[in-house]
Formats: sequence, C-alpha cells, structure tokens
Amino acid sequence: MKRSRQHILVIRFSALGDIAMMVPVVYSLATQYPDVRITVLSRAYARPFFEDLAPNVNFMEADLKGEYHGVRGLNSLYRRLVAKQFTHVADLHSVLRSDYLRLRFNMGRFRVEHINKHRRQRRRLVARKRKVIKPLPTSFENYLKVFSQLGFPIDKITFTSIFPPEGGNLNMLPAVIGPKRSWEQWIGIAPFAAHQGKVYPPEKMQQVISLLASRYPKARFFLFGRGQQEEETFLQWVRELPQCVYVGRHLETMHQELILMSHLDVMLSMDSANMHMASLTGTPVVSVWGATHPYAGFLGWGQHKDNAIGLDLPCRPCSIYGQKQCKRGDYACLNGITPEMITERVNKILTTKND
Repeated sequence: MKRSRQHILVIRFSALGDIAMMVPVVYSLATQYPDVRITVLSRAYARPFFEDLAPNVNFMEADLKGEYHGVRGLNSLYRRLVAKQFTHVADLHSVLRSDYLRLRFNMGRFRVEHINKHRRQRRRLVARKRKVIKPLPTSFENYLKVFSQLGFPIDKITFTSIFPPEGGNLNMLPAVIGPKRSWEQWIGIAPFAAHQGKVYPPEKMQQVISLLASRYPKARFFLFGRGQQEEETFLQWVRELPQCVYVGRHLETMHQELILMSHLDVMLSMDSANMHMASLTGTPVVSVWGATHPYAGFLGWGQHKDNAIGLDLPCRPCSIYGQKQCKRGDYACLNGITPEMITERVNKILTTKND
C-alpha cells in the first residue's frame, strides 16, 4: 500500500504579531522539507503572510466568531480538518480553542505537539520582587521546538523577506505613495499599540518626527495604524507636518501595507504587530519598549537588539503583553525615553544605509 504524503497542520489563531513570527519558521520548514505539505490554520487577516510563501504552503481560514463559534463550531471545524488527511498537527497557540482541537486530534491518534510558553519564567521576568532578568526562548525558538518534536527538525531559519530583494510591487499602490525617488528617505512610523503600557506618548513622537524632518528635509513619513486614536492623531500630524502620509487613508489591505513597508529605509514602531510586519519585509526596525521587554522573546525577526530602545528601571518589565496598569502611575518606562534617544538610533540606521 502506498504511503500517504506527510501533511502538517499548523494552528495559530492570534495575535497578529505572533502569527507574523511564524512566517520565518514555516518558510524554513517548507524549504527544508519540500515534499511535505503544510497548511496554516488561522484568522482571515493572516492570509497575506502565507499565501505566496512557498509552493507547499497553503492557508486555511477559520472564522471562530461565526461558522466555527463555540464547541459545536469547533467540532465542525475538526471534521473539516480530518477530511484533509493531515498526518501531523503543530499547535503553536495553546489556548482553549486549539487545546480542544488538539484533544480531538490526540483521540484520533494523530501525531500532535504544542508550544511551551514558559509561563513560570515569564512570571519571574515580570515579578515585582526577586525578578529574574534573563532572556527567555524566543517565539521562533519555541516554534522550532514544536516542529522538531514532530519529527521535522529545522537546521537553520533561512527566511529574509516575503518579497524579492527589490521589494514588493509599488505599482500596486495608489500614485500618492510612489514612486520612490533616489534622494528620498522613506520612514515608517507606527506609534500606537494595543495597550497603553506599549505606547510612546504621541506628543513626544511628534517631536521625533519634527527632529527627523529637520535633519532629513526630503524624507517622507508614512503613518501606520488604524483606529480612532490613530485617526485623530494622524490627521493632526498630516496638517502640521506636510511630509507625513496617513497610510490608512490610501491603502486598503494589509498586503498593500506590507508592499510599502518593503520600501521603507527604516520603520519606527512600538512592541507591536507593525514591528513584526516590517521585519517580514526585511526592513530595519527601531522599536520602543515600555512595560514589555525583548527578553520575553518577541523581538522582530532579524532585528538587532541595539535597535530596541528601553530604560533600565527596577520595575521593568512589569508585563509580558503590556496590558497591566502602571504600578507607579507615571509610565516612567515610556515617558523617560527622550525623542533624541529615538532619533539618534534612526539616524544611525539611515546613515549606515547611505554609506
């Protein structure tokens, strides 16, 4: 009897940054094992990361708020997955929904492995007393371990960008974006994040843009982010700083944003999804860290630790994801970072690129 082709189901439903961090690992898995089929199961918004990643990588959407809501929906999703004849299951999320699917697959005698989130080490990293300040395994390392346990060790992550070396096709973007002139610097700014503990004060970020605009009068600043706070802030900045372009007013899809990111000279972001998106396009990122810390393992792929700006404070980090309220009440970890500290690091990257 002919043996069926190996087929790996990779499960990760959220968050966007964590899904983006899967890309270098899934790409390396796909290229090292070209005869193995790989299907990524995730939310619809993650499709641009995977649909053209490699010939043996497919994407499958899971609408967990609609079609596959609740236990009944998960059972329906499980039946649909079983029909695809997976041989291995990699749970890179390990939350209630994926745990339930994993339980069903285990009962069906599939080969199943799941991520170790190192919760004990995380608690020590953010403890108020007796902190243990040392790097945890990165998300990339955690993902690699799951595939190794499944029987697919990956020698090396070989990913560089989801686009060719020349970047994405700017012709797919509105004329207001491109083309890029040889004398221009394109700087991305993503100043917001999901939680206050990860957001650099907007008035200080405006100072950063003003300082950079003075030094680079030919620069264009592309403002990334969608939401009410972004809308109000970006419209003000565009009025006051003519070099600024509010990306959300011109681009409709994440794929378009990724194309633009691939042509940036540098991205300035928080510890947020935009850091990871820019990393997937091979763009250097200067990241600003407040309540969180790169030691938790979430620095963007290929980014240098020296470009992660943060203050050494006894209370920092106080949160893995940035959602906790500041115990001091003043967010000193963010307010203490000066605009000059940020512009100095951005200048260094721009100067290096121009040498």
